[in-house]
Amino acid sequence: MRSLAAIVLTFEAIVLALVTPVMISVADVSKGVSLAVCLGLALFTLVAAGLLRHKVGYVLGWIVQVGAVGLGFIVPVMFVLGLAFAGFWVMAIKLGRRIDEAKAAAEAG
Repeated sequence: MRSLAAIVLTFEAIVLALVTPVMISVADVSKGVSLAVCLGLALFTLVAAGLLRHKVGYVLGWIVQVGAVGLGFIVPVMFVLGLAFAGFWVMAIKLGRRIDEAKAAAEAG
């Protein structure tokens, strides 16, 4: 489960970093605020990915999903991208659990 979740968070961090120039040029948000919000959230996403060995990493991952969707109030396309990544996140958790269960069953049997 951890590897799928880490992949989702890593790609999400890239997208969040790329939203920075969009916020500056399209949404007319100041450079300082854009850098702090987008790059801060991207960094937070990478921290969450690094902490996936612990439960807190998954909690931080959920917080990232809320933050990414929340950016839609500033840059409307982020509603779509944020919801897409939230969907990827949910699927990574569900499929990752199934894979972990299948591995455990194969090792036991």
